[in-house]
Amino acid sequence: MIELSHVSRNFGTFRAVNDVSFSIPTGQIVGLLGPNGAGKTTTMRMITGFLSPSDGKILIDGTDISESPVEAKKKIGYMPESAPLYSDMIVEDYLRYIADMHGENPDEKVPALCAECGLKEVMNKNISDLSRGNRQRVALAHSLIHDPEILILDEPTSGLDPNQVEDVRNIIREIGKTRTVIISTHILSEVETLCSRAIIIAGGKLVADSPIDELRARFGNEMSVKLVLGNADSSAVEEDLKKVSGVAEVKLTESDVPGSVGAVVSVKGSDEIRPELFKAVVEKGWTLYEMSVQKNSLEDVFHTLTAAKVEA
Repeated sequence: MIELSHVSRNFGTFRAVNDVSFSIPTGQIVGLLGPNGAGKTTTMRMITGFLSPSDGKILIDGTDISESPVEAKKKIGYMPESAPLYSDMIVEDYLRYIADMHGENPDEKVPALCAECGLKEVMNKNISDLSRGNRQRVALAHSLIHDPEILILDEPTSGLDPNQVEDVRNIIREIGKTRTVIISTHILSEVETLCSRAIIIAGGKLVADSPIDELRARFGNEMSVKLVLGNADSSAVEEDLKKVSGVAEVKLTESDVPGSVGAVVSVKGSDEIRPELFKAVVEKGWTLYEMSVQKNSLEDVFHTLTAAKVEA
């Protein structure tokens, strides 16, 4: 379990993290989100012990990481975005070396992690010769070598192709059944896929901490309508749809239909506005290829919370 209580971090006169508190129990996969410069990387570095908080406490399974850093860090596995692997080593030799460093039995740990992280085909290859996806797998095995109770992953699927992304996500799902996992990522669809809960930081402060479904319900627009229109000018679509009663915002999007204009219309409240949108389409003489309801996305929530914080 991870517990942060009124944690702040100053760099000179600049307060990067300001009075952040949350707790994460075992067996939960949580997304830690925030725009660039929000303070999430500083927060992760404090949780892992790379930085000390200026104020507040961080407990790792009840152990204060500032007072007993070695004991607390033994419970943590950390995979940074660009994992510092020894590229001139063979994968198996590297993992055995890391196991030795942690005081673990390489003969037991390395074969188990080879199976868990899908490294069987590359164990005898140089790390420098591996694809980005397999390097990520090696980094994940490294972070798990001492069987930590807490796993912190920074952009774990960054730069991977779709097949590699799905493989790594499946590994994380299995790991998350028995461990506390924090994932920091800019890929919001990844958080929706993997995480049951999101913590959002903006301007150094915690602005949201809830299950993802609750965040969708509480923030942003409750509903949006996707439209694909033919025989229409994009600027006219944006301008005219904004005039429809009940419309909060209109965003132009790409469309798969050649020569058409795509738009996502955010709705004020939960009113049914499709009849009014249809009437506007008919009056303008546009061709309606698609009209579909979309539920509020985590991206909408993120934009609502972080944009408001920046403006404040």
